[in-house]
Amino acid sequence: MPSNKSVSDAPIVQFTNCRILRDHQLQREDLWVREGKILNPEKLFFDEKGSADIQLDCKDSIIAPGFIDVQINGGFGVDFSLATDDFKSGIDLVSQKILSHGVTSFCPTLVTSPPSVYHQVLPQISVRNGGAHGAGILGAHLEGPFISKEKKGAHPEHCLRTFESGAFQDLLATYGSLDCVQIVTLAPEMRRSSEVIRELTKRGICVSLGHSVANLSQAEEAVQHGATFITHLFNAMLPFHHRDPGIVGLLTSDKIPAGRRVFYGMISDGIHTNPAALRIAHRAHPKGLVLVTDAIAGMGLAPGRHTLGQQVVEIDGLNTYIAGTKTLSGSVATMDTCVRHFQEATGCSVETALEAASLHPAQLLGIEHKKGTLNYDSDADFLMLNDSLYVQATYIAGEEVWRQDVSGM
Repeated sequence: MPSNKSVSDAPIVQFTNCRILRDHQLQREDLWVREGKILNPEKLFFDEKGSADIQLDCKDSIIAPGFIDVQINGGFGVDFSLATDDFKSGIDLVSQKILSHGVTSFCPTLVTSPPSVYHQVLPQISVRNGGAHGAGILGAHLEGPFISKEKKGAHPEHCLRTFESGAFQDLLATYGSLDCVQIVTLAPEMRRSSEVIRELTKRGICVSLGHSVANLSQAEEAVQHGATFITHLFNAMLPFHHRDPGIVGLLTSDKIPAGRRVFYGMISDGIHTNPAALRIAHRAHPKGLVLVTDAIAGMGLAPGRHTLGQQVVEIDGLNTYIAGTKTLSGSVATMDTCVRHFQEATGCSVETALEAASLHPAQLLGIEHKKGTLNYDSDADFLMLNDSLYVQATYIAGEEVWRQDVSGM
């Protein structure tokens, strides 16, 4: 049947024989795509009298929204916290390579660095759509330097900073610009952090609490001022204590403003968080869980020595340590691995595991109207996966940008 061209000349692609993740359930429906957007087939049939130009048999694959990684420090030898002349080609390489892990959008993350690094690197990061060139860039995640010395983790102590009397101006001077910044991680117990949280939130920047010794009331106050995220829950914060659960207590706090949801990142790599801790967090607050890789430059490379900003790190299997110590420093896990581990560790549904890497990060960033779902009119960024949640193909704006090579299997 010829398609009706009165609305658009663009071809309509119909993905058939698939199970689509929509409204929190896998549904046996076709997926319709035109001009990079997901189409409502009823409107197509009844309003336009249109039909598909191309039909693709998905061979019973799962189709899920593309993964969104809001905390990734680099990979494949590229370190986002190193100011290099070819920084742009580095970020291009990572955005290309993570397509095979199902990541269609990400926030390049900088760990605590000297101001000169922010001033050099941030102007080279620009928000952009994904495509055949690689995953889309949603804006930078600045993790530090306004964090706790006691919970610095892999962050270099000599670069840590506190807020002085003109707290927000101090932050601006440190970073140089907030033009492309999407998330800032800070320690809420620091003096003057409240005014900084308010100012960042006013500018539409997501404030995340992390690398912190905050007690629960300090964390709740930060949320009341606008903070909405917790950076890698359990890692680099006070351990849960029954008399003062600290930041972890936000998961079940009754002091969260009405209509607000607190999200929390989890590095589900089997190293950073014991499966029992993952289960506790998930059962306490399932709708807030956001899977992050916290991947470093060594992701995708052989074991050995690599960098994380100003530090040298050592990779031993899936463990990454600051060289010469047993301090964990980011991960080398890929997002699809984290999704599979999360599902296995918690026994959650396939839908829940997939949404923790797609819908929830989109909701956190306030972009769920266009990313993180397969709702009509949203961006056609999606994955084909098998039942074991291995990525078979990655699509951005309805175009195939990566496919598993089955010839060598």
